[in-house]
Amino acid sequence: MKKQNVRTLSLIVFTFTYLLVGAAIFDVLESETEKRRKEALDAIEKMVIRKYNISEDDFKIMETVVLKTEPHKAGQQWKFAGAFYYAITVLTTIGYGHSTPNTISGKLFTMFYAIVGIPLGLVMFQSIGERLNKFSSVVIRNVKKLLNCKDVQASEINLICVVTTLSCLTIAGGAAAFSRYEGWSYFDSIYYCFITLTTIGFGDMVALQKDNALNNKPEYVMFALIFILFGLAIVAASLNLLVLRFVTMNTEDERRDEAEALQAAQGAVRLEGDVITANGSILSGQVGNHGDTISLDDETSVCSCCCSGFQKKRRRPRFTKWTEWKSESRHKCDQALNWFSEASVVHPRSIKTNKP
Repeated sequence: MKKQNVRTLSLIVFTFTYLLVGAAIFDVLESETEKRRKEALDAIEKMVIRKYNISEDDFKIMETVVLKTEPHKAGQQWKFAGAFYYAITVLTTIGYGHSTPNTISGKLFTMFYAIVGIPLGLVMFQSIGERLNKFSSVVIRNVKKLLNCKDVQASEINLICVVTTLSCLTIAGGAAAFSRYEGWSYFDSIYYCFITLTTIGFGDMVALQKDNALNNKPEYVMFALIFILFGLAIVAASLNLLVLRFVTMNTEDERRDEAEALQAAQGAVRLEGDVITANGSILSGQVGNHGDTISLDDETSVCSCCCSGFQKKRRRPRFTKWTEWKSESRHKCDQALNWFSEASVVHPRSIKTNKP
């Protein structure tokens, strides 16, 4: 089996194993908390129904109204600032879900907008990531020259370390700002930055949804949007390096397998009935200097030298003089050229055949 096929199968198995392990861990970490929260909410629901003497249907209506009015607490979501924020979440595939179109025309335009915008965004971020990696390579080379390193070239490991460090600094700096403006804990802010810049976008924590920030804090809105775009470019550069590393490994394996297959095909010698063929040429007989046909025996092998002929498998005599060796080699080549009317490339390994 080819190495790239083995690698692909291994990646599939590893990915599904990773999913199963992750599911088991999330089950252990979150299932009990979810159960306790559900029990607490049910208890609160029953208490509210008894206290205000309302039916369960009325409570469901109140619940729906509360959920529907929650997005409007942040102010108008579909003015230009909020619409631009929504467009960014579509183009970058973050998809917080904090605001969604309600009209058919809005939903239809979102689909067509995403069809064009998502590939455009991917190409843009990839291009920015490549430029960033190029700039990082120049910086690494200059630093190595200043440190008088023997190897001044920027390796993939160097680039991955630099871009990963820059990504961590971006997340840490953004978390500090969001912790201040949103009132979140620093850990929650780091969580929000990571979920945003990796385009996961759960939507459980969304910036610019407090105190009508979209309309009253233009500076904060600009900072949040620039952070998302700039941070996505940096994270994209880091991920591109990691993906490129795996793609390069697969490409190298494919090229190696193709080269081995080509070499094996060029040197293929097989027995077809009583006829031995190599690259489509019949090798069942040899023609000598006087036109005599010399049948193959069990000592006949494919010659590995440039004469493209056959020779007896025997030990080479130890010549004491260079001229004797040269004369013997030339004689063999001349004999081989008479054996074949057309030259063919053959496998360097010896192939033995049994006498009929």
